[in-house]
Amino acid sequence: MRAVPPEPGVGGAGVVGRVLRRIGWRTGLLFVAILLPLWGFAELGEEVHEAESFVFDQPLLLRARAASGPWLDQAFLAISWAGYQGVIIADVLLIVALLALRRWREATFAGVAVIGSALLNVGTKQLFGRARPSLWPSISPQDSFSFPSAHAMGSMTLVMVLVLLAWGTRWRWPVLVPAVLFGLSVGVSRIYLGVHYPSDVLGGWAAAMAWTMGVYAAVFSGLRRPWRTPQAGAPR
Repeated sequence: MRAVPPEPGVGGAGVVGRVLRRIGWRTGLLFVAILLPLWGFAELGEEVHEAESFVFDQPLLLRARAASGPWLDQAFLAISWAGYQGVIIADVLLIVALLALRRWREATFAGVAVIGSALLNVGTKQLFGRARPSLWPSISPQDSFSFPSAHAMGSMTLVMVLVLLAWGTRWRWPVLVPAVLFGLSVGVSRIYLGVHYPSDVLGGWAAAMAWTMGVYAAVFSGLRRPWRTPQAGAPR
């Protein structure tokens, strides 16, 4: 077979440089959005598996306890409810809305992300079997395993889905800011109520970020992006 001659006027270094410029930002995004959270979860999980204590867990729990009061109790109970039951309702409404709009790829992304996240949380809880904090009787007691936090993981998965779907639109910032604040407040509520260690919340956030970005990369591979109309004959 005859060798294909190189492009005229373009050296090997130029071709390599052009390819690196094309994939460089994607590689960086892959590292920051998938590999970095995955590494963080692995580090947290290793310590939990070995029954090691985190230096920040108990001090942050005690600080949250010291700040407690009737008004904050009610506020964080409401946030905690929104971070689980409310998130489930929002997940269903989002998927149904995307299906009604016939946005099949976007609906697939949202469905796989939220359902897979829930199943992954159940599996990892059973794997690590970490007991809940017991520093004081909680006003919202829980009897399931602690790591990673289902509230933190589920709410952050929804946050990531919304942000990624809105990222290429004019709704990017109006969605990003309140969504991230909501995800953070849900994590804080679980610490305030004394039903999760801070490391449980961090583990839930890390797992949600890595999983959701991985699903996004798989569903919207290549040049595909949410809301873009595919070319004639191409699947959505």
